Amino acid sequence: MTADPLVLSAELDRATDRLLATVRTLDGNGLSGPSLCPGWTRGHVVTHLARNADAYVNLLTWARTGVRTPAYATAEARDADIAAGAGRPPQEQLDDLSTAAGRLRSAIDDLPAEAWSATVALPSGTELPAARLVWSRICEVELHHVDLDAGYGPPDWPLAFAQRLLHDPATPRPASLVDETGTHLLVVEGAPVVTGPVNLLAAWLTGRSDGAGLSGELPSLEAWK
Repeated sequence: MTADPLVLSAELDRATDRLLATVRTLDGNGLSGPSLCPGWTRGHVVTHLARNADAYVNLLTWARTGVRTPAYATAEARDADIAAGAGRPPQEQLDDLSTAAGRLRSAIDDLPAEAWSATVALPSGTELPAARLVWSRICEVELHHVDLDAGYGPPDWPLAFAQRLLHDPATPRPASLVDETGTHLLVVEGAPVVTGPVNLLAAWLTGRSDGAGLSGELPSLEAWK
């Protein structure tokens, strides 16, 4: 599986298109309904995804210019922007998300090849090469698309995304992960092997499932975080 950001940008386009298609189905009542993110409505999730796109533009600006440009001015400003945007009319939210995603796509296209190796920092403080940002944004889009709780779930994830998610070092995971034909096995030391479809394993490891559909005694994910 490639990690080339310019190859993954096409995957990001497809993920964004699926997200926008879901958001188009949400009216005012739908956006004000609860999401799977505690304390957030669907409007909070949509606004977060728009502002997150702008945050990634900031990080790509950092990579391009060498001038430290944080994703968000402050954590408080991030939270305030999400809260302020969550209750906007549906068309305004959709237009904002689409436009922000377009700005990010332009920033990806315009980044010089040598800038992809620049080191930037996520809001968590984690440092990573700019080349990882496209994959990171794909994760934001796909995981929060599920969090909208609007008809798109882990079984709808492309298989390539679920496989990559399972092998991502940032995903909570046990000591060993073994691939077999068509199935991923989580080999957990001191516990039964956990088996199941790739998408369901990825959903469980990222907290988007309680493990339904998997086989084996499911250990606590907290031990791997």
